[in-house]
Amino acid sequence: MSALYLLKEGVAGLSRARLAALTSIFSLFLAVLLIGVITRIGFNAYEISQLLRQQVEVEVFLEGDDPQTTARIQNRIDNEPFVEELIYISQDSASKIFQEEFGMGGRAIANLNFLPASFRLKMSDQVTIAQIDSLVQEIDRYEGVSDVQFNLALLEMLEARTDQITVAGGLVGGFILLIAMILVFNTIRLTIYAKRDLIRAMKLVGATNRFIRTPFLIEGILQGLIAGVAASALIWALFEWIAPYYFSQLGVLNWPFGKWYYLIGGVVLLAMVMGWWGSRLAARKFIKDSTVYS
Repeated sequence: MSALYLLKEGVAGLSRARLAALTSIFSLFLAVLLIGVITRIGFNAYEISQLLRQQVEVEVFLEGDDPQTTARIQNRIDNEPFVEELIYISQDSASKIFQEEFGMGGRAIANLNFLPASFRLKMSDQVTIAQIDSLVQEIDRYEGVSDVQFNLALLEMLEARTDQITVAGGLVGGFILLIAMILVFNTIRLTIYAKRDLIRAMKLVGATNRFIRTPFLIEGILQGLIAGVAASALIWALFEWIAPYYFSQLGVLNWPFGKWYYLIGGVVLLAMVMGWWGSRLAARKFIKDSTVYS
């Protein structure tokens, strides 16, 4: 009976301060909507940066084509923990690649066979720029290695842009959630004030603070649920129908972890948690052991 009463009181609380409840629901809706959009776009930006990182190769040029020296260098590079793939390119192969890239006009130059043998290294996805730079300096000191090249500027730009997007998205999302929590806090506070006489009577008959607070917590969770479901529906429609209709390029965006329901579920859960947290703060602050309001 008490559980049913608490649930009914939580639902009824939405109608006691309708304007405030609608304001907090709308604020939560906007907050989780923007966070969902930022997450979707940020996830794809991260995927693109990782793809570009994989395309950046370290190229190790050899001084000669001595088989023993080449085998020794290959074994040492193979033992490096951050090297995912190692491809050997002989002088003949380098000449053919040169000819393919520069066309028939480059055949005479390619036949001079002046291009050195080399190794192309593909690095692990988890490796950092500092680790790649350290590895390049170490390989450059190997006997038989003439030069080591990789696009440090591109990697630094990718890492800087990824960090900027992450920080900016986190700050914006955190600020929006803070504002939404404040509005939920104020909504529950108004509801508590409207029920101050009932709360005083409940205390007189022995009701515990937890029992009195629970309907307000349920109200906050319901506010989050409504906001989360509405925001999730709009996010799904935005990325599945609206955005691809006007910008076909956006149709190739991936959902986080490959499925739409991970992001949608996260949005709904986040809205409910924020609604619960805002109402919990208000209930703990304004429902005390003493009489609520005078």
